[in-house]
Amino acid sequence: MIFAHHNSLKRNGVEMGNQLRKLFILIILCLPVVIVHAQKRNVRYTEYIKKYSDLAVEQMKRHKIPASITLAQGLLESGAGRSELARKSNNHFGIKCGGSWRGRTVRHNDDAPNECFRAYKHPRDSYEDHSDFLTRGARYAFLFKLDITDYKGWARGLKKAGYATDPSYANRLITIIEDYDLYKYDRKGIYSKRQLRKQPWLMNPHQVYIANGIAYVIAREGDTFKNLGQEFDIRWKRLVSYNDLQRDYTLMPGDIIYLKSKQKKASKQYSVHVVKDGDSMHSISQKYGIRLKYLYKMNHKDGDYIPEIGDRLKLR
Repeated sequence: MIFAHHNSLKRNGVEMGNQLRKLFILIILCLPVVIVHAQKRNVRYTEYIKKYSDLAVEQMKRHKIPASITLAQGLLESGAGRSELARKSNNHFGIKCGGSWRGRTVRHNDDAPNECFRAYKHPRDSYEDHSDFLTRGARYAFLFKLDITDYKGWARGLKKAGYATDPSYANRLITIIEDYDLYKYDRKGIYSKRQLRKQPWLMNPHQVYIANGIAYVIAREGDTFKNLGQEFDIRWKRLVSYNDLQRDYTLMPGDIIYLKSKQKKASKQYSVHVVKDGDSMHSISQKYGIRLKYLYKMNHKDGDYIPEIGDRLKLR
């Protein structure tokens, strides 16, 4: 009895040690990701956005140019307001003189040496001239047929129309918009303050993903079934049912929430799941978009079954 008890303690100690090592390795592996994420946003960019976002939204309401595009171009063309053109001439969009310009000018090296660029008294003048430049330019006319929230279409259209010679110009604009959530400013042009108070998700809607042919979203801090139901026009009680949860369940950031009923089995590329540390039958069913009762049924398990590390569970 004592010997058996000693062996049991020893096994538990080894298992605990293994778990601690796994946890330590996981923390080490995740650490660089956390650091990269923290460093992802450039302080100069965030300061520029804070300073000029209202001006970009104002121009959007007057000229129907997405604020996200205006801000992204301003950031890119002016180096977040730090370029020589921006600092000395208040030119935030790299607009060259052209034959019709009658204002102040400055010489600057760009595609060719000593090129002529427009100069302004104030950054506001640069923003207003940027809007005029796009609205009056015949080659940009097709852009105004796009939806105000179609920043990708605008970015690609600007490149197509020849705004910049950089072959990756559109991708650079799109990356800036998505990295700094600039698309949220576009929605200020289509929703009233009252609407945004009642429906705050309009400013930052959930991205929809697909798994096993079913649409789902990732829960964020503060989400509830009720506000997700309002956002997607689905009764919140149905969301609870679709996700095999209880009505009093509190959503946690990172939870997978399906917007339709899950399937009876996983998609064809997934046939077996090997249980890992932290897996539960519910988390597995969510990962593969399978209704929980069918996951139990196809594996001949009852409701008391708790998956153990290494167990192989059928998914189809």
